[in-house]
Amino acid sequence: MAKYSEAFKLRVVQSYMSGESGFETTAQRYGLDHATVRRWVRAYQMHGVQGLRRKFSHYSADFKLSVLQRIEQEGLSACEALALFNIRGGSGVISRWQRQYHVQGLAGLQPKPRGRPKKMSNAPPPKSVKALPDAQRSHEALLEEVKYLRAEVAYLKKLQALRQAKAQAAQKKRK
Repeated sequence: MAKYSEAFKLRVVQSYMSGESGFETTAQRYGLDHATVRRWVRAYQMHGVQGLRRKFSHYSADFKLSVLQRIEQEGLSACEALALFNIRGGSGVISRWQRQYHVQGLAGLQPKPRGRPKKMSNAPPPKSVKALPDAQRSHEALLEEVKYLRAEVAYLKKLQALRQAKAQAAQKKRK
């Protein structure tokens, strides 16, 4: 849930716009920071009520680049760019974009995948053990298969030994 409702933001902006008080007095009256009031007023002046609404958006690399170019060309501050382009998240968003662009170029502005990465690797599936009859397979292929089968048997023996040891430990605990 949003920290402040749209109606509350509109009430704060209208209180400031009435001309009764400045940013700091309005902020004190509503228990806010004066920078928050200033940001809401600027967003309202540029975009109307739409500027006060919650916004869930992911910005494309082209949009980010156009914002950075406009900041460079017109000498805009980060706060001015936020209000002009209706970007949410504070001036840190613009600073992060600038830092990413200077370090990585356009690739740094590309949206990053969100969430936990997949656990499965992109490794190719194991080769089938018997693709050809034994008579048609090379000596090296047969040796490789024998090596694989020996490793498999050793693994299964180890697994069986661990299970037996675990069962014995459980029996000792019961006694």
